[in-house]
Amino acid sequence: MKARDFLSIDDVTPGELTELIASARAVKKGPDAWKTELATKQVALIFEKPSTRTRVSFEAAVASMGGHAIVLRGDELQLGRGETIEDTGRVLARYVDAIVVRTFGQDRLERLAEAASVPVVNALSDYEHPCQCLADLLTVEEKHGDLKGRILAYVGDGNNVAHSLLLGGVKAGMEVRVACPVDFRPLPQVIERCEEIGAESGGSALVTDRPEEAAEGADVLYTDVWASMGQESESESRASVFEPYRVDAELVNRAATDAIVMHCLPAHRGEEISADVIDGPRSVVWDQAENRLHAQKALLAFLLE
Repeated sequence: MKARDFLSIDDVTPGELTELIASARAVKKGPDAWKTELATKQVALIFEKPSTRTRVSFEAAVASMGGHAIVLRGDELQLGRGETIEDTGRVLARYVDAIVVRTFGQDRLERLAEAASVPVVNALSDYEHPCQCLADLLTVEEKHGDLKGRILAYVGDGNNVAHSLLLGGVKAGMEVRVACPVDFRPLPQVIERCEEIGAESGGSALVTDRPEEAAEGADVLYTDVWASMGQESESESRASVFEPYRVDAELVNRAATDAIVMHCLPAHRGEEISADVIDGPRSVVWDQAENRLHAQKALLAFLLE
């Protein structure tokens, strides 16, 4: 029987999402109880894109639970010499218990997962960043308590991080507002799916081109780089478009008095976020980064039960 994959935050039910966050909270509080959770398990970590937090947190997660991580760059695999993604998945599944992949198109993940018989985890694709979302929701819950009814305002590019926050936040019963330039909005199918999820969860999604509308009274202000990996050549042109979407003190003052500020990193101070905000008292970005470790430990244990 095909193992359970985690290619999207939408691959888990609202109940499972709550369970994963609770497990991440538990492993953070008492890591010693999880030291043998992945004993004898082998996990392949494939990185076709550069990574700091994702690679180190996954490798540390596997090792700290008694497993063995096999880290591979795309150019170290036969993928670089023309082997199909399907054949790579079939072969690796004979050697390891799970495959974690950071890649480009979502279709590559789906094709690999279809061919592999072990769990496949999306460690970032151009479409979604679901592991980041798990850590983000854990962080919001730590700072604000129950997620249901909370307002999360994302300001910037409607990218993969925005997609996962929309789907995961609405699934958790949150009001997710995304402010971005008209030509950089999240994909329509993501918004349509959020409407379906919200009908059951009570959550909602709003897309606007006005940062002040998104930030008004928000519990969370969130941003990301204006040019993601692979878009470096667009950095200059994007900077002029996104200038009004910087998270600065003025925008923070529109949020709730106890609002927190989040950024999935790496950050460019003075571009998408001002230095006084990311390094200020509202910022929880370092807790957010740490929580990648705990959320991924909970996820791996969930998939490899």
